[in-house]
Amino acid sequence: MIVLENLSKTFFKDKNKIEVLRGLNLKIEKGRSLAVLGASGAGKSTLVHIMGMLDHPTDGHLFIDGMDVFKWGEKKVSAFRNSNIGFVFQFNNLLPEFNALENTMIPALIGRIPQKEAAEKACKLLKEVGLEHRIEHKPGELSGGEQQRVAIARALIMEPEILLVDEPTGNLDTETGKKIEDILIQLNDEKRITLVAVTHNELLAERMSERIELRDGKIYEYQ
Repeated sequence: MIVLENLSKTFFKDKNKIEVLRGLNLKIEKGRSLAVLGASGAGKSTLVHIMGMLDHPTDGHLFIDGMDVFKWGEKKVSAFRNSNIGFVFQFNNLLPEFNALENTMIPALIGRIPQKEAAEKACKLLKEVGLEHRIEHKPGELSGGEQQRVAIARALIMEPEILLVDEPTGNLDTETGKKIEDILIQLNDEKRITLVAVTHNELLAERMSERIELRDGKIYEYQ
């Protein structure tokens, strides 16, 4: 379960105070899916980065399975994040010099899983997302949709309980984007991975179990 308690995030720019998130309270039950919608600049990506422990709140708490995670030191935060949270971003951040298999293996190798076991897990995941015939291809040899599927496989290799995605179909055509949506929804349905998706795509949002809108730094029920 993910719980936000009075969570706020403030930035300072040119001595101006910018309150991006203001006292958010939110609970996401384990295995549920949540769409986060809102205008550009509403703080959606900031919220997901904090949920994923990539950024710290200015105030408030983030609880994951009852643990107040920002009370931990950075080493423990990094280890927990690598093992329990998967990320898929609009820009997939694949390493161009590595092929699909190697890119998928990276979190497992960071987690000190033996290389042979990591490769076996990566092959299995790439097969699940329909890329078993492309494992030796580098990102430059893959289509945008194929690259995003590699990013999904990479996000899953540590068998995370939480999957955070930020505009996963933003750079894709409608047909390819629909395939990525199908994979994400299937993962939530079959593996019961808690799924949080920042999106402008209302079709994807409608397929999620819950929807919220960020506006003026606060959470509103999505209409």
